[in-house]
Amino acid sequence: MIGFSKKEKNEVSAENLVNTIWVSSFLAMIFTLPPLGIFLGIYLYTEELVIGAIVGFGIHFVILGFSGKISKAITKMMN
Repeated sequence: MIGFSKKEKNEVSAENLVNTIWVSSFLAMIFTLPPLGIFLGIYLYTEELVIGAIVGFGIHFVILGFSGKISKAITKMMN
């Protein structure tokens, strides 16, 4: 088990907290908006719900595969 000593104080500065919120917000938009746009585009133009869902989910999971690199790049830009 992990034991936490009472001597250590884990204080987070306001700058780090705001930076974390912005990076998380950008990541959420990057992970959801492109797949949603592709899904809606395929669905509205072809009226094929299943194909749009498969392509949208596929793009979503490909983007999730690069989440570490995307997060590092966004964090570097924010600093």
